[in-house]
Amino acid sequence: MNGFLNQMMRRLINMVTNRGINKGIDHMARRGSGGKATPQSRQQAKAAREAVKRARQAARITRRLGR
Repeated sequence: MNGFLNQMMRRLINMVTNRGINKGIDHMARRGSGGKATPQSRQQAKAAREAVKRARQAARITRRLGR
């Protein structure tokens, strides 16, 4: 019974951690995205989205390695 509770708590903690990491990454990606979109700002936004994608992948891999 104790092992089952530990497993459920670990799963809950991982879910909350994953959600928090994704929220933080999204917040940092959206920061400063106001105003009109010029070609340069569009290119910069695309680069930011790609960086966010890579950061999510790195976080996912790191969490998998930590198991």
